[in-house]
Amino acid sequence: CGVMKLIGLTGVIGSGKSSVSQRLAQKGALVIDGDAIAKQLQHKGSPLLDKMVLAFGDVLLPSGELDRQKVAQIVFSDAEKLKQLNGIMHPAINDEIMRQIHEQIDTQHIVVLDMPLLVENPRTGFSALVIVDIDPETAISRLVSYRKMNEDDARKRMSSQATREQRLSVADRVIDNNGELSELQAQIDDLWDWFATLPEAKVGAGSLMQKSK
Repeated sequence: CGVMKLIGLTGVIGSGKSSVSQRLAQKGALVIDGDAIAKQLQHKGSPLLDKMVLAFGDVLLPSGELDRQKVAQIVFSDAEKLKQLNGIMHPAINDEIMRQIHEQIDTQHIVVLDMPLLVENPRTGFSALVIVDIDPETAISRLVSYRKMNEDDARKRMSSQATREQRLSVADRVIDNNGELSELQAQIDDLWDWFATLPEAKVGAGSLMQKSK
């Protein structure tokens, strides 16, 4: 019986944090993927999908699955609608994240919570918070080239997230993903060695911090 280490991993959209979490998984980390949980909760016929249709109208594809592009266009140009979406999604995502963390608490696993909004919605009890850093313009060009995202949509999404300075100011460790994948791997090898020096997670680790405002 041991106590896990809980690592927070985040970065702006297009930073490549998924590439980092995949490589950490190859090293033996157990990854809890916030985006994957959100998609799972929004599957065809789910209660959350019904709530989204009530809130935003016809946001379904002909197959009955969620039209994510349509939702993004609605919420990333309207702060109130984004708040409404977060009100629907965040409690359910949080419940599932905490369930998965709790399952691991007595293991000796290195658990990586890979989430887009860890700076905006801070959580307690991490062994460390790792930020994947990238020049915002590089992130935009990668989103347009690789994810085929519309540039205006990419900029709107980015502007709804914390600034680069805000992320870097709370980082325990920064991964620079401005370069090539080979440069990224060397940093991940160092990061993995550093995890061995970190304190274990405390009971309740991963819980959302209460906002004072």
